[in-house]
Amino acid sequence: MEKPNVYRATGRRKESVAKVRIMPGSGNLTVNSRKCDDYFVRETDRIFIRQPLNVANSLDKFDCVAQVCGGGISGQAGALRHALSRVLLKVDEALRPSLRKGGFLTRDPRMKERKKYGRKGARKRFQWTKR
Repeated sequence: MEKPNVYRATGRRKESVAKVRIMPGSGNLTVNSRKCDDYFVRETDRIFIRQPLNVANSLDKFDCVAQVCGGGISGQAGALRHALSRVLLKVDEALRPSLRKGGFLTRDPRMKERKKYGRKGARKRFQWTKR
């Protein structure tokens, strides 16, 4: 049975999926059973992830537990940010205008373009030879 003060949400970016649970606490952020700062090595990713919590002024009010899979580190950071934004919205609906203004609630639709036949990649062509 789910506890009443536990909220869940899912976020996506590229091929990555993040599932987040938050509960009242002291501000611990755990990703795949590791501290967030250990999992995300780049400082820019750490700042990127904490943006929704900063906007909501709830950086030290909740403990977050996240499961992230698929894609690369940058995509996982984007998925985690999206999930945190959505779960904060479940906690307090009054945060919607500020989260929307920051662009945290919109799922980033950009995906890798597929490779086409007769080409080396999505757009690159094979080298043309005159003779």
